[in-house]
Amino acid sequence: MANSKKDSTQQENQEWIDSLTWIIENKSTKRAEELLKILQEEAKKHDVMLPETLTTPYHNTISHNKEEDYPGDLELEEKILAYIRWNAMAMVVKANKADEGIGGHISTYASIAQLWEVGFHHFFKIENDVQDQIYFQGHASPGIYARAYMEGRLTKKNLENFRHEVQSEKGLTSYPHPHLMPNFWSNPTVSMGLGPIQAIYRARFNKYLHNRGLIDEDNSKVWAFIGDGEMDEVEARGAINIASRDKLDNLIFVVDCNLQRLDGPVRGNAKLIQELEGLFKGAGWNVIKLLWGKQWDKLIEKDKTGKLLKKLGKLTDGQLQKYAYSDGEFLRKDLFESDKDLKKLVENYSDEELGNFKRGGHDSEKIYNAYKVALETKEKPSIILAQTVKGYGQGSAGEASNVSHKTKKFNKEQLGEFRDFFKVPVSDKDLEKIPFIKPKEDSEELKYIEKKRKDLGGFIPQRKDRSSKLKAPDVKIFESFLEGSGEDEVATTMAMVQILSKLMKDKNLGKLIVPIIPDESRTFGMESLFRQAGIYAPHGQKYDPVDEESLLYYKEAKNGAIMEEGITESGCMAEFIAAGTTYLTHGINTIPFYFFYSMFGFQRTGDLMWAAADAGAKGFLMGGISGRTSIPGEGLQHQDGQSHLYALAFPNLKAYDPAFAYELAVIVEEGIKAMYIENKDLFYYITIGNDTYPMPEMPDDVNREAIINGLYKFRKSKTRKKKKKAHLFGSGAIMKEVLEAAEILEDKFDVGADIWSITSYKNLYDNAIDTERSNRLKGQVNKEENYIEQQLQGEQGTFVAASDFVKALPESLASYFPDELISLGADGFGRSDNREALRAFFEIDASHIAYAALYGLAKQNQISMEELKKAAKKLNIDPQKTNPRTA
Repeated sequence: MANSKKDSTQQENQEWIDSLTWIIENKSTKRAEELLKILQEEAKKHDVMLPETLTTPYHNTISHNKEEDYPGDLELEEKILAYIRWNAMAMVVKANKADEGIGGHISTYASIAQLWEVGFHHFFKIENDVQDQIYFQGHASPGIYARAYMEGRLTKKNLENFRHEVQSEKGLTSYPHPHLMPNFWSNPTVSMGLGPIQAIYRARFNKYLHNRGLIDEDNSKVWAFIGDGEMDEVEARGAINIASRDKLDNLIFVVDCNLQRLDGPVRGNAKLIQELEGLFKGAGWNVIKLLWGKQWDKLIEKDKTGKLLKKLGKLTDGQLQKYAYSDGEFLRKDLFESDKDLKKLVENYSDEELGNFKRGGHDSEKIYNAYKVALETKEKPSIILAQTVKGYGQGSAGEASNVSHKTKKFNKEQLGEFRDFFKVPVSDKDLEKIPFIKPKEDSEELKYIEKKRKDLGGFIPQRKDRSSKLKAPDVKIFESFLEGSGEDEVATTMAMVQILSKLMKDKNLGKLIVPIIPDESRTFGMESLFRQAGIYAPHGQKYDPVDEESLLYYKEAKNGAIMEEGITESGCMAEFIAAGTTYLTHGINTIPFYFFYSMFGFQRTGDLMWAAADAGAKGFLMGGISGRTSIPGEGLQHQDGQSHLYALAFPNLKAYDPAFAYELAVIVEEGIKAMYIENKDLFYYITIGNDTYPMPEMPDDVNREAIINGLYKFRKSKTRKKKKKAHLFGSGAIMKEVLEAAEILEDKFDVGADIWSITSYKNLYDNAIDTERSNRLKGQVNKEENYIEQQLQGEQGTFVAASDFVKALPESLASYFPDELISLGADGFGRSDNREALRAFFEIDASHIAYAALYGLAKQNQISMEELKKAAKKLNIDPQKTNPRTA
């Protein structure tokens, strides 16, 4: 009876299988998918538990019978690639022969080469002057240079000077660095993980441009080529939901799954490709697994038992690496000989044939079909997981070995192996010279390359600025801020939001302004822009906002201007780079204003800020609630006392810490002029605060140039006759304390106090070190004065600089002052309290500033020590107070 029941179940199972097979064979796989979905929905109604899996068996997503014929000349393309592979290898080996330890990578390009070449021959396009935006895997840059040499865009001299940019004007940079090769590279990618997140937000911004009517339908694609080890970076995975949520069908990830990182396997005891498939499929991506070349495909198809596919699915990545490292004999013994059916499967293949079975990422026909399916996929992004071999074709010079990432040298035998494997036309006698080789100008190979690139619109990568200079915004936008606020108390953040609101209405620039913010619009008082500009939502607003009755309701719109990105500073920074480089990708000068807590700018996303600097991004970084003591109640992790110190390191960044609305207006107006009218390679960092106070009118004797340069005298002492003189230097949030300190000195201690505004420590620092360098190199005894020296010429007294940042900021300028500079700053961990208490704790309040000036005068013997002690008591200065830096 039991056997009868079992037989009945098996018969029923077979009937279901036969029915499904019949549908597939006589209808279509699409119809089979429809029926399975119907059955799934029906099962859910009856609370039937469905299998929880996001992965498929370990075979190619695209079956052999669904593939299209390859449109190119495979034999000719292999010859072309052989030249490129050799020259890419030669660049690194020759560079390290000439200069021990100069570095470079061979094995990464060896694994990704085929993936790129299929793209170059058949997919990477330029259409209507807009090229596909490609994020090339940085470590494989020699392959791009070697191809450009074949195309005639780089010379032999260029290749000979790989990684020797300083020694030769024809040198080539190590990785994709647009700043160093501005006509060639577009996207810096070698800092792991930054390529993927930039690609996602670039694809998103391209859709934004279209939805806002700034461009017509954009047919360009965004390609990101990524190493499988790189996929462990937070930035590589952290924004993938955004791509599916926004239905970014203009985005394609290609992961070079050679299963190795620098030290060994990416997942020695697991299967990375299966892991990534589950991750991306769960996030809503179209996942295409490109695992096996045609020889493996035939074997899997031939195996009617399904044992091979099952065994391949159980193999760890570490063992797959072992197969790539070993020969066909080992593969046969380890994979096939343990089972009679599998052994029979390969009995007609020699060990050599088995050893030459290609993985999917080295099979041009398979790659072509994967790319084609990805391009044709609608309403979702695609990821291609291409299985390759690290150091493919390098043989004993590191193919699939754990040291392959660091391989930079080949001996004669290894050069011979490389040459023979790829059939490179280099003779034995020339082998050790490692010559750069190229077919004749009228050769079939070069004609093929030229035609293919011509058909696709031109050579890639290339970088062009096709943007036009913008017309200046209406000067009236800024004029009102020069008049001050009278008795009304205003914060610089409030002034900035007003400036932004007016700019967005300007006839010349309004449509080009791109406000970017993580999730703090209301914190910065930007909710007034919601209704005016709308929050970008590619599919519009599909709900009734809870605050729709209010004037400032949360309005999402398909043509919204505000990029409200959620709690992701990295995502916002990637969006800033996309918006700030649109003048290069689409010839449009969009102007991003990215608002963020200043603590979470340079400190949190400093690597992306370097990418912005490298890429030539333009725009304004707005560090809100800046300074160590300006954000009351929040405490240690939210208080920024170092961003302006970090900013000193960025060569093409202008950094400002304005105290007054008129300073802010002048800086923003100048920034627009410099970046978008004069077309300078700059971007701006401006810190703003939410501390309110009456904004003064711009003094008549203060000129704009001084504000831009970074230093000017804001107010002279009330009484010029006073013999004792102090010069107080303030900026940003602490200027309010400086003003009060001047009153204390004047009224209580009979000390004249000139007040100076330092709007930019960085501008002063850059000018000082550049002037110092010029004097040194010219050997000038009568040296030229830097800007600080010019402004302070003839000034006497004591000099005190106070800021809401670490003391190292004013100390960086101390040697250029006429006398000793006393630097006050907010060194140490932050605290949770109100501003008054915090500024007293860090010794940058009015009392400490005034006392520092008196101390300076005492050191100059202008007041007695007795007077100083009395002043300390009067100002409540406690010499036993805890040191805030070490507390």
